[in-house]
Amino acid sequence: MTGSLGELRAANRDQLVRVLETNGPLSRADLMRHTGLSRSTVSNLVAQLIDDHLLQEREGRGTPLNGRGGRPPTLLELSGGTGIVVGVDLGHRHVRAALARPDSSIALERSFALDVDDSPDATIDRVAALIDELLAENGSAREHVRAVAMGVPGPVDRDGRMTSGILPYWRGARPVHALAERTGFTAVVDNDAHMGARGELAYGAARGRRDVIYVKASTGIGAGVIVDGRLVGGSTGEAGELGHVQVDEKGIMCRCGSRGCLETEVSIPKMLELLQAAHDQPLTLERVLVLAEEGDAGVNRALSDAGRRIGRVLADLCTMLNPERIVMGGDIGSASATIAGIRESLDRHAQPNSAAAADVVRGELGVRAELMGAIAVALAASSPTARR
Repeated sequence: MTGSLGELRAANRDQLVRVLETNGPLSRADLMRHTGLSRSTVSNLVAQLIDDHLLQEREGRGTPLNGRGGRPPTLLELSGGTGIVVGVDLGHRHVRAALARPDSSIALERSFALDVDDSPDATIDRVAALIDELLAENGSAREHVRAVAMGVPGPVDRDGRMTSGILPYWRGARPVHALAERTGFTAVVDNDAHMGARGELAYGAARGRRDVIYVKASTGIGAGVIVDGRLVGGSTGEAGELGHVQVDEKGIMCRCGSRGCLETEVSIPKMLELLQAAHDQPLTLERVLVLAEEGDAGVNRALSDAGRRIGRVLADLCTMLNPERIVMGGDIGSASATIAGIRESLDRHAQPNSAAAADVVRGELGVRAELMGAIAVALAASSPTARR
């Protein structure tokens, strides 16, 4: 019974917030009319939301209940303004999207499998359709969407253009323009590692930190570098391509067009290839991660080796940038053995004081780091003080 009452209260709370998102500032009497909730329920929920700093009061011209005269009632509005933002995370094989309130709380979230690599136009069409579906399901009007931000699995320059050969079919595409055109919303697009860094900085393991390197090690390897609390974009906006640092000048060709990149030695495809020889059944990433958790010696040795290779590159960055924290994300990057390997390389190869200053931790947001980063970016883009 207690659980049911708690769920009902949470549902009523969400309904009340949604009404304010859709309609703007309302009085308590207005909320009763819109939601059908009793006076006492609305009063209790409003008090809780004000205590949680999600609502604030202001004097206005609300309509008195039953049309009675007298002093106009106090209006209630969401703290930080009204409306919603949309965050989207595109992976090579998935799309994840969410509607978020001005306080960054999630109103609605959906994810599903999607092969995005070969068709940028079809992918953006599907993203736009998904946003429409989320808005309809949430009962939110399009005019209340303040901005949309999307992370993509490849480099994006300052003009919003996809660069390099990492996603051949996307090269030269401008997904930011396509997204804005199809939705009609203010749009921001950046690569997924930058979004992950923004997510962990705003809501995760980098909160309160000023100098951080976020690393996403998965199908590829990317990084978001935070210096003095700000993401470093670089002259063209493509800073952080950690996976394309050359580690062997005589190495194999990389999909970026260079030779001997870190990514040619450390990535999910490379790891599956290395481990398959020791297994009869075809290995999947999911199976590898389960084996790692179960303490499989071979798998954890491979992850530790990958961590040492990544850590060797990070050691030079630590010596140069002196970060206080390295946050690891992605399927490979967040594994305990990978993190241990990175720590070993930092201690061995970075300048001692810089190595000692940088702790290496697993990201707190997991697979949702990029999504939450997109939400943080969309909120920043829709802020009245945002740079235009």
